[in-house]
Amino acid sequence: MANSSSKRVRPLSPHLAIYKPTITMVMSIVHRITGVGLYFGMAILAWWLISASMGAMSFDFVESILKSFIGYIVMIAFTWALIHHALGGIRHFIWDLGKGLTEQHRYKIAWATIIGSASLTALLWIAGFILS
Repeated sequence: MANSSSKRVRPLSPHLAIYKPTITMVMSIVHRITGVGLYFGMAILAWWLISASMGAMSFDFVESILKSFIGYIVMIAFTWALIHHALGGIRHFIWDLGKGLTEQHRYKIAWATIIGSASLTALLWIAGFILS
């Protein structure tokens, strides 16, 4: 039986107050958030598709909501989340191959994901407005 008078000092579990946030840490958190956002975005996409099958009146109602200022913000955010999540998946695939694991490469890939997702979202929406 252990002697109760001798207390062992146990290490504390690390938490966010101890760690300084890094870009890869933030990217991990954002990847999870975009995954949740995609869930709700797919519900909106399903709502839009179902309204299209229900007739012109229903479709026009959903279109009027999605073509409002808030609707555009939600759709642009959904597009960004989709692209960002996909690029994050590619980033993880590169790591799974054993590539890009040095600190310098991890930071470059993380910044490429951020810049790439913002750029591709902007290009996609600009092209959509030009072609419509």
